[in-house]
Amino acid sequence: MTAQTQALSKNSNWWRGAVIYQIYPRSFQDSTGNGSGDLPGITERIEHAASLGVDAIWLSPFFKSPMADMGYDVSDYCDVDPMFGTLADFDALVAKAHGLGLKVMVDQVISHTSDQHPWFKESRASRDNPKADWYVWADPKPDGTAPNNWLSIFGGPAWEWDGVRRQYYMHNFLTSQPDLNFHSKPVQDALLETVKFWLERGVDGFRLDTVNYYFHDAKLRDNPPIDPAHAGGTADAPDVNPYGMQHHLHDKTQPENIEFLKRFRALLDQYDARATVGEVGDGYRSLATVAAYTNGGDKLNMCYTFDLLSPNFTAGHIRGCVDAVEKSIKDGWICWAFSNHDVMRHVSRFTQEGDDPAHIARLALSVLSTLRGSICLYQGEELGLAEADLAFEDLRDPYGIRFWPAFKGRDGCRTPMVWEAGKDFAGFSTVKPWLPVPSAHIDLAVDRQDGKAGSVLSHYRQMLAFRKSHDALVDGDIAFLGSNQDLLAFTRTKGKDTFLFVFNLTRTPAQLTLPAGLDGLKAVALPGFNAGFDGKAVTLSPLDAFCGRI
Repeated sequence: MTAQTQALSKNSNWWRGAVIYQIYPRSFQDSTGNGSGDLPGITERIEHAASLGVDAIWLSPFFKSPMADMGYDVSDYCDVDPMFGTLADFDALVAKAHGLGLKVMVDQVISHTSDQHPWFKESRASRDNPKADWYVWADPKPDGTAPNNWLSIFGGPAWEWDGVRRQYYMHNFLTSQPDLNFHSKPVQDALLETVKFWLERGVDGFRLDTVNYYFHDAKLRDNPPIDPAHAGGTADAPDVNPYGMQHHLHDKTQPENIEFLKRFRALLDQYDARATVGEVGDGYRSLATVAAYTNGGDKLNMCYTFDLLSPNFTAGHIRGCVDAVEKSIKDGWICWAFSNHDVMRHVSRFTQEGDDPAHIARLALSVLSTLRGSICLYQGEELGLAEADLAFEDLRDPYGIRFWPAFKGRDGCRTPMVWEAGKDFAGFSTVKPWLPVPSAHIDLAVDRQDGKAGSVLSHYRQMLAFRKSHDALVDGDIAFLGSNQDLLAFTRTKGKDTFLFVFNLTRTPAQLTLPAGLDGLKAVALPGFNAGFDGKAVTLSPLDAFCGRI
């Protein structure tokens, strides 16, 4: 293989081991003074993402939408909502990102649309129009009740009565988010055309929202109750939500999805160096679903799950998740994350009484950036932001409003970025923002941490540079070491280069005696940590980390 061929191959596989920075457009930067972030604001601040050393940005939805679910209810897949700007603004953002060496991924929400989408308006008009079967319609039972027992994640049945068609339509989320009928090939064709629209504008990839929700059981069979062994809340469906009481055997993760994902991949493969990352919310089946969707090289490039988006920041949990991936995903790929726009920020989830939240933020990033897989970072985590505690009257998230106060929703992780501590609203806007700027976040603003030794922001830059400078950390193999203590210990190897990482995620000191096969290991400075090493054993303080290299 020539050097040029190697370079082309590496470019086409840029996603493998990449660091992706998620931007929530409404909360990144307001450029117009209306209290809401927008595309020109992202363009204005995008150097910040580049300064972290990430490879790509992922933009949460900015498409035209009534905003019933903050843009995840799309009414036009091929236009920008005016609150975010214009298509010209999007093009300018892509050009700026590419000029900084950043790939651009957009959030493709195709399992459902808004009820204001022209497709749905036509579909609901009659039972015999050209788009009559573009959504999931079903007759009621003889007693007028819903066709089956399927539930909506956002509460209540997954069916809504429509008086015009005198049928129910399916919605996995809000009643204003009707599910598309992927059993109809014209639906698939139309959706792929919208994907092509963004590919032609230079988009480098897609984050596929709820990728395992596309198909439903055509027979509309009831879901059985969940096996008690798998009961309990998950990050995407807390235990106050009855959604978790069902085994979602028939309303999602259907076998027909595989063929559609192959169609999606075939389209992307007509373009150079494009990639997909799928969101898989499938409870205890998630990792098996990831394997099915990424193995073979003809479907998704990678997926992420909610497994590490839980409160469980322990060696056993992390090792269990990674082990499961390594055993089930043969030639597929995983994307790991500790935070995103749908879950409580991980500093709040992982911090216990007496902990320094900034130290937890540094430790978590060190773990994440040394695992095998690509990684996703969520805006604000590089500042060590904690979950915002909002009053009910400040909530915008329909999920939180529905289940308040048992579940406060997702607004607490969606508050505006804090840029300049001395400015009104921390430099995000010149007017009151759409969500409050927590006073506790202001002291953590970018300008307070920029260039400050030991800050969370500085640690992110150092740790991501460390990861990128060693191929073994980008896509090398991983192997765990046994330990009689609660330690996360593993090697990352590529060629003749081997690193050992040991993380003590407990609040007590620990020691690891090196096993055979690691002779000649030398300690390597890991930013922010000072574990001891005498050539034979690693000695760690509580919440400490070690790196060695052969």
